[in-house]
Amino acid sequence: MKRKMNFRLMFTVLVALTVAITGCESVQPPAASNTGNKPEAAQPGSGGEGSGGVQETPRNETLYVNGIQWGPPTNFNLLSGNPAFPVNYGNSRELIYETLFMINQLNGELEPLLGTKYEWKDDATLHIELNKDAKWNDGKPFTSDDVVYTYELGKKYDINWSSFWTYIASVTATGPNAVEIKLNPKNPNKLTVLDSIELIPMLPKHIWEEIEKKTGNNLSAIRQEVNADPVGTGPYKMHFYNDQKITVVRDDNYWGKSLFGKLPAPKYITHVIYKDNAAGDLAFKSGQVDVSQQFIPQVQNMWKGGAPVKAYLKDAPYYVPGSMPSIFFNTTKKGLDNPDVRRAIAMSIDYKKIAELAMSGYSEPMQPSLTLNTEAEAKYVDQAAIKALQWQTDVAGANALLDQIGAKKGNDGIRVLNGTRLGPYEIECPYGWSDWNAALEIVAQNAKAVGIEIRTKFPESPVWTNDLQTGKFDIIMNTPAGSVSPSQPWNRAMTIMYSKGVAPMGEMAFWNWGRYKNERADEIIEKIPTVSDEAELKTLYTELTTIWLKDIPSIPLMYRPWVFHTVNESVWKGFPAEGDGSNIPPQIAMDGAGVRALYEIHN
Repeated sequence: MKRKMNFRLMFTVLVALTVAITGCESVQPPAASNTGNKPEAAQPGSGGEGSGGVQETPRNETLYVNGIQWGPPTNFNLLSGNPAFPVNYGNSRELIYETLFMINQLNGELEPLLGTKYEWKDDATLHIELNKDAKWNDGKPFTSDDVVYTYELGKKYDINWSSFWTYIASVTATGPNAVEIKLNPKNPNKLTVLDSIELIPMLPKHIWEEIEKKTGNNLSAIRQEVNADPVGTGPYKMHFYNDQKITVVRDDNYWGKSLFGKLPAPKYITHVIYKDNAAGDLAFKSGQVDVSQQFIPQVQNMWKGGAPVKAYLKDAPYYVPGSMPSIFFNTTKKGLDNPDVRRAIAMSIDYKKIAELAMSGYSEPMQPSLTLNTEAEAKYVDQAAIKALQWQTDVAGANALLDQIGAKKGNDGIRVLNGTRLGPYEIECPYGWSDWNAALEIVAQNAKAVGIEIRTKFPESPVWTNDLQTGKFDIIMNTPAGSVSPSQPWNRAMTIMYSKGVAPMGEMAFWNWGRYKNERADEIIEKIPTVSDEAELKTLYTELTTIWLKDIPSIPLMYRPWVFHTVNESVWKGFPAEGDGSNIPPQIAMDGAGVRALYEIHN
């Protein structure tokens, strides 16, 4: 592996931070001006039929969503770095622009979309067949030239998917409907290349090469393009937007009728921009919003109160886990450099209390592992082999362990180990991230019971980010590689444990923030992306997880959904739910394979 790997992980960190911000209960997003459901006028140049003024849409034909866009839209340009709903990079991938394949959160599989199938011709070549029916919404065919062009934009400019070129040598058209991706022989990584085929939104060459010519291939100028009427392959086109809402309209000529058998049920999808979580929650509870991607405290109280509201899971934790917010130890800090001290802290934590109080019951108690407790990930590890190493809340056991290693309590009740007092250690996460703040208060309180002093610290987010990356912390909370993707759980393990190329303490690091080092772990992390045999992969992941369980460079505190898929069926019914046999994932009906919900819902 090369130091260049950090670009991929920088993107992972940014995604994780975005999810944490939008998910935390008390974070207040930027307020939109004149927030409401009935905007007065469109922004100059706003797209589609609504460019001349407000276009109200029939309620029974409109799917309302919230929790994705905070603040007025500024552009719909994927190269800008910050495009608005519905073209933002990772929460509404399949509405206007589409990816080659759709990730299914439930099983981790990639489902056909613009691509019909993919296969590894050899250890270095991924062959992709494209759907011959696919076309852009301006009627022009979608071809392999568009795929090559889209990938090479990431090679040419510093944009969201540039990091994939760390692992790619070339992307070549082998026919009008076929593409081959060659791995970089110096840094081959099959997993991240599979990430690319479900994550990179395809762009029309005939549109964007003209924009490049107009701007003289200047990325700064390209980023100024508003792209108010995006030309995509997806089932929707821009209809109207202003500071208060964004509406897309169904493309009745959508090529995907041949794939899905019909058009999506909603003619319109509208994202209203609410001023804060409370306003969005109120609109959702009253039936003004159909699909909510917001943290709703005690969501079960909504349906207990009689509202036609449901989450994907009928019972707690209500949401499918998608990430594991964790605490990371500064492994260079005296006292915290001892794995037994870290284990004692892990054993002292009341994970059930964190799940119930900090996460409103949206997390099952932690089963420590590098994998989520889901079908898509747990299969990679021999669960019986790691069971004896998985800690549980055990205060008496933690005290016995500290006694055993000679950490004696002083008069103040705090232990001293080899002349080092075990505290005070600061544990931090950003101010206002209420579920994380509550979790860390519980950790600090629990540690006292085993003679370790931990004090909470809640700085502003930029300070926390700097502390995280420069190693200016004792214990710090973050989400390691929280995305749902083909590269999980490898990406999470690398973020936590991979030491090669990590800057020393005091300098910027974008993964392995605690500067943990284990040569065997590095070897396994480098090998996993080159292995295809499932039995060998399971052996490697099991060994890597065993190392992590013994050394404990991090402690996962909770399971967290990748998105909060909560629906109100006052207007639209038939959203996916556990056990319905549909295999449609709870991905807010517009991201990855979750888009299939749009074809099943009805009035």
